[in-house]
Amino acid sequence: MRSYKHICRSFRAGAGGFAAIALMTPGLAAPLHAQERARELGLAIGHLPTGPLNAITDVAGVLVGQVTLVEGDSIRTGVTALRPHPGDVFSAKVPAAIHVANGFGKLAGVTQVEELGTIETPIVLTNTLAVGRAVDGVVRWTLAHTEARDVRSVNAVVGETNDGFLNAIAVPRVGAAEVEAAVDAARPGPVEEGSVGAGTGTRALGFKGGIGTASRRVRIGGRDYTLGVMVQSNFGGALEIGGVQVGRALGAAGFLDPWMPRSESSAPGEARATGSAGAPVLAAEEPDARGGSIMIVVATDAPADADALGRIARRAPYAIGRVGGFSSHGSGDYVIAFSTAPGLRVPYEGGGPTASGEVLRGESLNPLFLAVIEATEEAILNSLLRATTVTGWKGTAEALPLDRVRALLTEAGRLAAPR
Repeated sequence: MRSYKHICRSFRAGAGGFAAIALMTPGLAAPLHAQERARELGLAIGHLPTGPLNAITDVAGVLVGQVTLVEGDSIRTGVTALRPHPGDVFSAKVPAAIHVANGFGKLAGVTQVEELGTIETPIVLTNTLAVGRAVDGVVRWTLAHTEARDVRSVNAVVGETNDGFLNAIAVPRVGAAEVEAAVDAARPGPVEEGSVGAGTGTRALGFKGGIGTASRRVRIGGRDYTLGVMVQSNFGGALEIGGVQVGRALGAAGFLDPWMPRSESSAPGEARATGSAGAPVLAAEEPDARGGSIMIVVATDAPADADALGRIARRAPYAIGRVGGFSSHGSGDYVIAFSTAPGLRVPYEGGGPTASGEVLRGESLNPLFLAVIEATEEAILNSLLRATTVTGWKGTAEALPLDRVRALLTEAGRLAAPR
């Protein structure tokens, strides 16, 4: 294996320095590729209606920006940034909560969010070894964009998944400048999904993973609210879509065979079944052999305080099981949830010794519990369906073969008319 110094020299060789393709994708109106989302495929997840874009940006005020780094044959990484509202978040903090479903990961800022129940910076997702540099970028951006004075502490929230198979992760390519660029690029509107931003080098459930998003609308007490989810998928398991064992049918769940009792087991590495979709497309390894993880960001305009957001966040991982994941040993599975409700924002300075604001009662949260499960499941599927095949540092991650997936789901009667 090449050393870290050799890797750095190889990328800096030549008069032009880094021979890079740095793609800025702030949430493009037109897709970068022809892969279909779940709804376009004819797959409706759950019961609740979606927002207009079926994206986290359906929650008014939420902005998403991305920087995609594709350089040479070994850099496949990036940054995805989310701003909870377009104003000065440090001076007008949002109520928030974080849930750790499996803690094999690095999430900066978690203890202060747990203690105070607020988020005061943009939320940034990137790769595992870039977290420290990303924190620096978030702090620099926040200090440059806040009206608060004499700031001595900034709690940057930065999450990660490990893209070290497709990306030469030891190369410190993501730095403060890339993070600031992603935050600056944050916009409302459609969110580009798949092999972009922090999802450029990720893999999930035996296929190419990436960024995915979805939303749901609910009615509580005569008022309509929106909940949106964005994921960075990079976790293991045997893919299921609508209850159909797609991963096994496509030969991407070979890790299950050694776990089966002898009477049930097929030869190691072989698919258990292929169905009418054809022969297996790849051999799957142990689901967390090279690390895994999923980051789930949840936004809602419902007036939910930190306690309610914690309860909502704890439901999001239920969706991991619905798609065939199981929070394997090496997977870091985190949920960051916040509310954009203006009446619940916490000022950095000023105000009296007490605070008040309208919040949802516990018994009113059920629609949001359902919404977060449905939206997370669909966001994960969108991250897979929208991803393209990527070849990088140590090999290739194949995109889901949509024709074969469509055949499997059609045979099982899971598809409706595309919408």
